[in-house]
Amino acid sequence: MAKSSVMGYPRIGENREWKKALEAFWAGKLEETELHQQLQQIRLQHLSKQQEKGIDYIPVNDFSYYDQVLDTAAMFGIIPKRFNYNGGAVPLSVYFGVARGTKEAAASEMTKWFNTNYHYIVPELYGAEPVLTENRPLAAYREAKEKLGIEGKPVILGPFSFLKLSKGYGRSEVDTWLSILLKLYVQVLQELVAEGVQWVQIDEPALVTKLSNDDVARLHTLYGKLAEAVPQLNLLLQTYFGSLEQYKEIVKLPVQGIGLDFVHGLRGNLSAVREYGFPADKVLGAGIIDGRGIWKAPLGEKLALLRELQGLVSSDKLLVQTSCSLLHVPVTTKPESKLPPELKNALAFADEKLDELVLLTEALNNGEASVAEELALNKHALETLEQSDVRNRADVHTAVARIQTQEPARKSPFAARNAAQQHKWQLPLFPTTTIGSFPQSTEVRKARQSWRKGEWNNEQYSSFIQAQIDSWISYQEEIGLDVLVHGEFERTDMVEFFGEKLEGFAFTQNGWVQSYGSRCVKPPVIFGDVAFKEAMTVEETVYAQSKTNRPVKGMLTGPITIMNWSFVRDDIEREQIAYQLAYALRQEVEALENAGIGMIQVDEPAVREGLPLKEEEQAHYLDWAVKAFRMTTCTVQDTTQIHTHMCYCEFHDMIDSIEAMDADVISIETSRSHGELIHSFEVNTYKHGIGLGVYDIHSPRVPDVEEMTTMIDRALQVLDPKLFWINPDCGLKTRGKEETIASLRNMVEATKVAREKHTVNV
Repeated sequence: MAKSSVMGYPRIGENREWKKALEAFWAGKLEETELHQQLQQIRLQHLSKQQEKGIDYIPVNDFSYYDQVLDTAAMFGIIPKRFNYNGGAVPLSVYFGVARGTKEAAASEMTKWFNTNYHYIVPELYGAEPVLTENRPLAAYREAKEKLGIEGKPVILGPFSFLKLSKGYGRSEVDTWLSILLKLYVQVLQELVAEGVQWVQIDEPALVTKLSNDDVARLHTLYGKLAEAVPQLNLLLQTYFGSLEQYKEIVKLPVQGIGLDFVHGLRGNLSAVREYGFPADKVLGAGIIDGRGIWKAPLGEKLALLRELQGLVSSDKLLVQTSCSLLHVPVTTKPESKLPPELKNALAFADEKLDELVLLTEALNNGEASVAEELALNKHALETLEQSDVRNRADVHTAVARIQTQEPARKSPFAARNAAQQHKWQLPLFPTTTIGSFPQSTEVRKARQSWRKGEWNNEQYSSFIQAQIDSWISYQEEIGLDVLVHGEFERTDMVEFFGEKLEGFAFTQNGWVQSYGSRCVKPPVIFGDVAFKEAMTVEETVYAQSKTNRPVKGMLTGPITIMNWSFVRDDIEREQIAYQLAYALRQEVEALENAGIGMIQVDEPAVREGLPLKEEEQAHYLDWAVKAFRMTTCTVQDTTQIHTHMCYCEFHDMIDSIEAMDADVISIETSRSHGELIHSFEVNTYKHGIGLGVYDIHSPRVPDVEEMTTMIDRALQVLDPKLFWINPDCGLKTRGKEETIASLRNMVEATKVAREKHTVNV
């Protein structure tokens, strides 16, 4: 009999109870004991739900107080020395300090989890001496069994992937570190065996990335020794986000099961199992339900795939799984009463995906006739949406096809534009600016809520927004910033705001997912053809510009970021969605320019996260991502300065594409990994304007002038001072007013120091 298995479940709760508990604790409104109690209640509710729905293998230890990679580091006592950790179980204050920073110590680097919008805390191995501080998977297993009678499947991040995701070691130290980690993993697994655990899911997502022959040899050594240490334990080696590299070698590893992604890795994994087969002595974890997308699975197609896989493995060795953890999708569609019926009926969030797993398992074991009604309803729901008018707009298709054939380019090369812009703006050396947003206070959020509920009319809300703009234009001038922003007080989210004003989007009431820490986002749903309706940002930007003689940037979110931070339709290629967005946003750029706004920032923080994990697919993605950005910005005059913002990325493998975007100025999130990014510029040149973030906005600490001056000096060793800008890492929406003003004052002071040092050299 086939079994159903879940790889991980969302931790945030149906109503973000997890987020609210964490933030209450951080604000001093909740004692630590109360926090543990509340989070345990949420955790048990999640387990109970999976139990009640009939999932056979329920994951435990997939729940976290912040991030699963940080959990693994804390379990092994891998805590940076600056946090004064003295051994033993990591105190909650230290755990959160590593993630969020403290007054005395900067937070650890945070970066993207493979090609998703989830962020993890990067472990720092520099000089660490790991020991097992507490067996977290064991504690989670015991809790599920004692409280709910669940024979859970402990989940743990594998040693190979953990090391790949860490920093603070050299290539020559890889084998040493794997040997150190191996001893710890053996200890964890032996304690699980002693407790009677049957199956352990070891996540090794790094196995879908490029592997060297040395890596394969290391994996055989690593898992060979684990098998020797715990021969009686069933290990499910779980991969996701793509197809296996080195398939023939990986399936030889001495584990009892291997999980493969048959959604995002369908082509590669299916080709491999067809050509090489699958070991008869291993369980196949078939990830056929999309753990990252929100659409109902075409169950008929999924059943056909499962039937094919049944020809390769016996039914008792087949697990029907999600393609990855359900961490990346909202919890349930139940609250979504305001969506168009044809859309809601085609959606499946985490709970609905559990139902799909159970249904498919039922069909495999008892025949399709046992679920014939459900299969028919599924097919009808998907066909209804596919045939709807919103997905078949001839005007959009025609316009996008026309501009797609043109090569988008600015009228003049950067050097000529830069000269024209400098003549127009007369900016000082090292211009200072921010990324766009300013603190969204409780007052701002309440005002927006009152307006949305109809308690405030449009005039009241507009007056309130203008008052916020007035205040922050004044603050920026007093602080001494050179290029200002209006603050984005009218925007809930940098993607949702634009989606609400474009056609082809829909918005959930409760479709939240975790981005990092307690930060949850509610991605829009691109379910139809995207089209421009009317100007979206002109009113507030023009108002802000009327209040100052300094330039105010217009602020837009770029097409690739809107796409990557939305749940997108899966019936057309993502490239076509990007071009539809680019065409709509181009019309907004032109509206801003026509209204007299001469600096326009088109943010693309999510370009990197959309980069395919497979090297052979990356060039094509970057080509059309660059083309979409240029489609958006190419029609403006030379004197109109186009800015963009990107979150941290490894510059060395994207610098050509980033330069090809041809933005006049790019700002980059770098403060948590400043040295690594600066090194990229030592081996690569960048000839456009650039601002490297000089302080981390994800942490509440206020950096001092010396700290930022050091960052500026380091950057100017490799970057052209004439093209260098100074700015924070990212937008300041989540920060408090006082800390924002204090940090920006220090940034401006650091800029003055830099100008005094470097003016004579320019």
